[in-house]
Amino acid sequence: MDSRTRTIAKAISWQLMGLVSMTLVGYLFTRSLTASSGIAIASAIVSFIFYCFHERLWSRVRWGRMTDPSS
Repeated sequence: MDSRTRTIAKAISWQLMGLVSMTLVGYLFTRSLTASSGIAIASAIVSFIFYCFHERLWSRVRWGRMTDPSS
């Protein structure tokens, strides 16, 4: 299981990548940097929260995990 700090660090790095890509996609649709930035920031905040919940829930699921053959 990842620590909460690691989960948050992963979420931040993922959201930074998402922020850039969502700004680009938003700009392609709106041709407005202001509107696309607003869309990207709102999306990043919502996605960050859901990503943290998703990671914490999946860290409790044992299904599909590989066991360490040396133990």
